[in-house]
Amino acid sequence: MPSGRSSSFRVAVVGASTLRGKELVQVLEDRNFPSSDIVLLDAGVPAGTLTEAAGEPTFIRALDEESFEGARVAFFAGTAQEAEQNWSAAERSGAIVIDLTGALGVPGHSSHATPWIPSLASALPPMAVSPAATAYVSPSAPVIVTCTVAAALRTFSPQRISLLLFPPVSEREQGGVEELESQTSALLSFREIGKSVFDAQVAFNLLSQYGPAAKPTLAEMRAAIARDVAGYLARRVLVPAIQLVQAPVFYGYAFAAYAEFGAPLAPEQLHAASTNLGIRVAAEDEDSPSNASVAGEGEIHIARIEADPNVASGVWIWGAADGLRLAATNAVRIAEEMVAKPN
Repeated sequence: MPSGRSSSFRVAVVGASTLRGKELVQVLEDRNFPSSDIVLLDAGVPAGTLTEAAGEPTFIRALDEESFEGARVAFFAGTAQEAEQNWSAAERSGAIVIDLTGALGVPGHSSHATPWIPSLASALPPMAVSPAATAYVSPSAPVIVTCTVAAALRTFSPQRISLLLFPPVSEREQGGVEELESQTSALLSFREIGKSVFDAQVAFNLLSQYGPAAKPTLAEMRAAIARDVAGYLARRVLVPAIQLVQAPVFYGYAFAAYAEFGAPLAPEQLHAASTNLGIRVAAEDEDSPSNASVAGEGEIHIARIEADPNVASGVWIWGAADGLRLAATNAVRIAEEMVAKPN
């Protein structure tokens, strides 16, 4: 993390029992975030549930008005409802609020939270942010991926950019993981499959839409991603077209991007621009990244960029990222930037 500040302080994590919350706690530990105490909060599990933080046993605490007392940073990694109902209490306590649920980034929300991807600061013109801002939105993994690809290509003035995103079932939290597991087992055993999360067969399948009972729908997820991408990139860089296809994988966000320019470009130029933004570009003798190969990595990984065989000025980019780790790393980087600032 940024140097220049050695003091430690209390950190609160709301939604600590979720996949996103657990990953966030792990990233705080891996990056040696200077927390003297990590308070784990969750309305979805009984208070007193034993868990672990920073390698030490600890307990899940109840979520109430006093939960944020003494906290310098409050992460919201659970449900949107938890963030909506409790962010103001965290702010009143003096904590820097960092929302990973997307709830505070919805247009018209009273929090005035600022979306932030610190790794793109060198590639995009700065956004207008109030010096007194204390609430931030750490965008979701697909938003970070899409904005990063667009920012990497910005210097070359692309005429169009399109991304096809393949979300894993873990985007629907533990319920999605368990449903893919149970569907896979049932299909291999010739038994009827459960569909309580997706209302459709996701195992051994690709989906352009869910069943009618699944909420949010895949179309709603796509619309939210497109809205957040447009909001973050607006008037700073070309906004990509976006499509989602549900993939039958547990973890890891894969994507295929297409970009077209006014004239052909050497892939090496695009590789250099991508590397400058922290994207890991595969070496010529390395395999292309996959959902499995990026597990535990906090960066976006891409294969060697290839020219389109029919469009001379078009290129294809294949990539993958550990969605949970990427989103959690971005949130912790926001906290690192904020606590490093002088009071």
